[in-house]
Amino acid sequence: MRLHLNGELREAPDLATLADLARWLELPSFGSAIELNGEVIRRADHPATPLKEGDRLEVVRLVGGG
Repeated sequence: MRLHLNGELREAPDLATLADLARWLELPSFGSAIELNGEVIRRADHPATPLKEGDRLEVVRLVGGG
């Protein structure tokens, strides 16, 4: 499956949902967000949000510091 991830075309294993993508990217359960084709998707909706070939995703991780 080819996905546009943070502006880069990437080959990914067959991922069915955003939850699968989050596991593949090893995203923490807190402090990250996923935008799918221009829309931020709530974490509660990740398991029911399907992925398809060519989707455009932006993934951000919050970083703290001081």
